Amino acid sequence: MLPPDKNIRKRLKSLELHLKEENPILVSAVEGFRQLSRVGYSMGLLAPSESYATQISWWPLISVLGTFSAGKSTFINNYISYPLQDTGNQAVDDKFTVMCYGGEKNGRTLPGVALDADPRFPFYRTSEELDKVESGQGGRVDAYLQLKTCRCEALKGRILIDSPGFDADEQRSATLRLTNHIIGLSDLVLVLFDARHPEPGAMSDTLAHLVGGTKDRADSSKFLYILNQIDTTAREDNPEEVIGAWQRALAREGLTAGRFYSIYDPEAGVPIENEALRRRFEWKRDQDLSDIHQRIEQVSVERAYRIVAALEKRAHEIEEHYVPEIRGLIASWRRKVLAWDLGYLLLAGVVGASAMMLPPAMVDTLKTGFRQILGNPLFSLAAAAIVAALAFYLHFTARGWAARKVLQEISGRYSEEESERLTRAFKRNTRIWRSIFDPDPAGWSGRNRRALKRIVTNANQLVQTLNDRFTDPSGKRAVAEEAEEAKPDEPRVVSGEVIPREEPV
Repeated sequence: MLPPDKNIRKRLKSLELHLKEENPILVSAVEGFRQLSRVGYSMGLLAPSESYATQISWWPLISVLGTFSAGKSTFINNYISYPLQDTGNQAVDDKFTVMCYGGEKNGRTLPGVALDADPRFPFYRTSEELDKVESGQGGRVDAYLQLKTCRCEALKGRILIDSPGFDADEQRSATLRLTNHIIGLSDLVLVLFDARHPEPGAMSDTLAHLVGGTKDRADSSKFLYILNQIDTTAREDNPEEVIGAWQRALAREGLTAGRFYSIYDPEAGVPIENEALRRRFEWKRDQDLSDIHQRIEQVSVERAYRIVAALEKRAHEIEEHYVPEIRGLIASWRRKVLAWDLGYLLLAGVVGASAMMLPPAMVDTLKTGFRQILGNPLFSLAAAAIVAALAFYLHFTARGWAARKVLQEISGRYSEEESERLTRAFKRNTRIWRSIFDPDPAGWSGRNRRALKRIVTNANQLVQTLNDRFTDPSGKRAVAEEAEEAKPDEPRVVSGEVIPREEPV
C-alpha cells in the first residue's frame, strides 16, 4: 500500500485543526475519511496524491449560475450587503469568482493561482483539469479563476461562487467542465435567468445544460431556479405570461417539480408606477427572497449531514461497486490469459503430433536423443529449465497482452475519472506475483472489510450526534432551557466556568 504524500497529510492535519475551532463534531469524520483512504490506497483506487477527504467541500458552498446578463453579481452584492462584484448589462466578469470572509474591511481580489495552489478551496489543482480540456490551458488559470474576500457577515462560515455566463463564451468547454465541477461540490445551486430575455426558447442550449443535465441527479433538491429582474415585466400587458413562458421552457427540459422563484433587486429595480401592481411585485419579491435566503442559511447544517453521507456512500461504493467491477475485470483478464495458454498447449501438441509423423528413422533419432538427455542429470535439469523458462515467458507474455486488452476496454467503457481509478486498481492485480486465480482484488482483505464496516457504523453514530445537536424531539432540551431562564438570580455554568447572571434592567 502506498501511503499518502506529504501534502495530503498536511492538508488533513490543517483541516482537523480548523474544524476543532469551527465544527468539532466533524473532526471524527476526518479520521473516517483517513481510514477510508487507506482502503483506497491498498486497492489502488486512490493515488498517493489523493484522498477521499479532499474530494468534498468541508465548508458550505453556494454556487450562482446563469447567463451573462441574468443579474448574478447584483444578486450576490445585495445578499452580502457589499459591492464586491462588478455589475452591468454586459459580461463584466468572465471568471469563476470564489468569495469568502476576509479580515480586511475593504474587498480584495486575488489571482486564480491563489485557488489553484490552496487545497482548502474547491478549485485546488484546477490547472490540471484545464490541461485535460486543452493542452497549455493550465498555465492560464488566472483567466478562469479569481478569489475575492471581504469582511461581510453573510460570508462567514461559507463559500460563495459566482460563475461566468457560458452561453456566449470563447472558453466554453473549459467553463462547462468547471461548472460541472462546482455543481458536484455545492450544497446549494442558484440558477438565475434573465426575465428581460424575450424568448426562453432561444436559450435552449443553456437551459438543456442547467436544467436537463441536473433534473435527474440524486441531489436535485439543491437546485433553485430563479427568474431574475422580473420588475422589467411590470409594463407588460400580462407579466404572468412571462413567468409562464419560462416555466414551460423548464418543463420542456424535464423540470416539472420544485420551486420556481421570481425576484428583482429592490435597489436596482425599475420604478413601477401602478401602486397596486408595485405592492404585488414587492410582496412576491420579498416572499421569494426570504425563501432563498433561508435556504442559504440552512446550508451549514446540510453540509454537516452531507459530509457524513459522503463518508458512508464512499464506503458502500468501494464494497458494492468497485470490488465487483474489479472482479469482473480480473475475470475478463483471466479468460484471455487462459485462452492464450491453451493456444500455446495446442500449438505444442500440434508440433509433437507433427514430429511423430516424420520418417521412422528421424523419429528414432529424436527418441534416442531424448533418452540421452533424460539419462544425463545435468542435461535433464538444463532441458527442464529451458522448458520452464519458455513456459514462463509465454504465460507472462499472454498476461501482458491480455492486460492491455482489458485496459483498452476500461478506457472505452467508463468515464474519465472512473477509468483512471479502475485502471490503477486493475494494474495492481496484474503484478507478476499475483495469481490469475486469486479470487479477491488486491487490497480487498478481511482487515479492509472490517474497516469499512467500522466506518459505516461510526458514520451512523455521527448522524445521531448531529441529530442530538440540531433536533429535540422530546422537548427535554427546551424544557431545560426554559428552567434555566427561570432562575435569574443564580449563576450559570458554561463549559465548567461559573458566570454570574446579569441583573435585570
